[in-house]
Amino acid sequence: MELIKVGEKTYYIKNPTNIGIYKVDDNNVYLIDSGNSKDAGKKILKIINEQGWNVKGIINTHSHADHIGGNKLIEDRTNCDVYASNIEQCFVKYPVLEPALLYGGCPFKDLTGKFLQALKSNAKNIEESNICGIEYIPLKGHSINMIGVKTSDDIIFLGDSLFSKDTINKYHVFFIYDVKEYLNTLSYLKTLKCKLFIPSHCEATNNIDELIELNKNKIDEILDLIYDYCKNNVTFEEILKYIFDKYSLNMEAYQYVLVGSTIKSYLSYLYDENRITYEFIDNKMIWKQKKEDSYNYENSNNV
Repeated sequence: MELIKVGEKTYYIKNPTNIGIYKVDDNNVYLIDSGNSKDAGKKILKIINEQGWNVKGIINTHSHADHIGGNKLIEDRTNCDVYASNIEQCFVKYPVLEPALLYGGCPFKDLTGKFLQALKSNAKNIEESNICGIEYIPLKGHSINMIGVKTSDDIIFLGDSLFSKDTINKYHVFFIYDVKEYLNTLSYLKTLKCKLFIPSHCEATNNIDELIELNKNKIDEILDLIYDYCKNNVTFEEILKYIFDKYSLNMEAYQYVLVGSTIKSYLSYLYDENRITYEFIDNKMIWKQKKEDSYNYENSNNV
């Protein structure tokens, strides 16, 4: 972990999940996310202590385990406050909700490790934080109600609203809870101007235009793949296998729920956009393209 100063009061710790730091005075700081585990929490605290700072609080951009994994240890050792936005706050307080949401039922034990389920921490609603010099930015889509954090130094921490070129080329299917909201967020990001953007899993940059296009193009690509495949009248499991095979992904429990949940979100989006529909045949849910004339007619009425 490397501490990097990017403003008068703003720092970040370069890490697989970048950790933001904002100084509210000479002694006290707020963290923006806390890493993926208690070990990450220990390393973060070591850096904080070396600077002679005190952790006043943690602001979680969202509730995924790689962003809240250090919460519990830091909270226990510093008695700091933990904040997240409304629904995300519930997931931080009750982290079993994350694998339960992904799996769609009670998660079996292979899904309850630290990769998906962090230790719980006593999160408060971000609206109660009232931290001078901090502004919260809505960045829905990747999770239910993710936020970005803008500091008084004109630095914006973007959470997981953008993924790097390397990540996209390696995994192709990055997690999305709500495709429509994610696309709205990408459009919103184009309007933002600041001194420096710090995505959680990308290099800090003063220009995110290329990243926005990379992310949007991959979403459009997957939407087209799923839509085209639905001409065969297929089940969800067949679609999931098709996507895994198409991108040479390896199926395991974590990937099954993460990619599987994301593919369901793509299906929801295509259905809500009137591009595909479903029916039940032999007690199987079958996804299929809408007839072109029906699709064109319904879209013409929405123009």
